[in-house]
Amino acid sequence: MFHILIVDDDKNIRYVMTEILEANGYVAFSAKNGEEALAILEKEHLDLAVVDIMMPGIDGYALTQEIRSFNQDLPVLMVSAKQLPEDRKLGFLAGIDDFMSKPIDADEFLLHIKALLRRFKIINEKKIVIGDVVLDYDSYSVIGHGQTQVLPQKEFQLLYKLLSYPEKIFTRIQLMDEIWGLECDTVPETVTVHIGRLRKRFEGWEEFEIENIRGLGYKAVKKV
Repeated sequence: MFHILIVDDDKNIRYVMTEILEANGYVAFSAKNGEEALAILEKEHLDLAVVDIMMPGIDGYALTQEIRSFNQDLPVLMVSAKQLPEDRKLGFLAGIDDFMSKPIDADEFLLHIKALLRRFKIINEKKIVIGDVVLDYDSYSVIGHGQTQVLPQKEFQLLYKLLSYPEKIFTRIQLMDEIWGLECDTVPETVTVHIGRLRKRFEGWEEFEIENIRGLGYKAVKKV
C-alpha cells in the first residue's frame, strides 16, 4: 500500500485529495505547510509527495529543494494554480518530477500519481523486462537474443526513458532536456542521431521498436 503526502495550505484541497487517494487504496498524510511536511517526512515512510507552490513560510519550491537535500528518490508532484511556463521551470529546477495545474480533475490526478509511482518503481529496480529482453540500468546493457550489448550512456538512457513510458510520445526537446540536461549545448538533431543508432541496433527485434511520429517526436512500442 502506497503512502502519499499532501502539502497544501488550503484545507479544502487537502480534504479533496485525501478523499480521492483513500478511495483508491492509498494511505494519505496531509500537511498545511512546509514545516509540518518535513516533520512527517522525518517519521513516516512515504512513496510520493504532492506539493503546492504558494504556502506561508516554506513555499513549494523551497520544500522540494529541502526534500532533495536528503531524499533524491521520493517522487514529487507539484500541483498549483500558477500555470506560467516559468513556474513549471522553477519547479523542475527545484527537483520536482511532474507538474499539474489546479483545479484538479480526479481522474487526471490519479493518472499522474500512478505514472509517477510506476516510473519510480522502474528506477528503483533499475531493470526493465520485455519478454526475454532485460535492460539493466546499472551496466547500461541490453540482454537478449543470446547476447549482451553494452550501450553508450546516452543511447541507453534514451532507450530506457522511452521504454519506461511505452506508447508515450516525447519531443526531441523533451528528450534532450531529460537526457542531456537543461543547461547543455546539445542541439535537437543530436537526439535524432542517437535515435537512429538505436533503431538500427535493434532493427527486427520482436520485443520492442522505436517509432518516429512525424511532426511530433518518438515513442517506444512494446510488442510482447
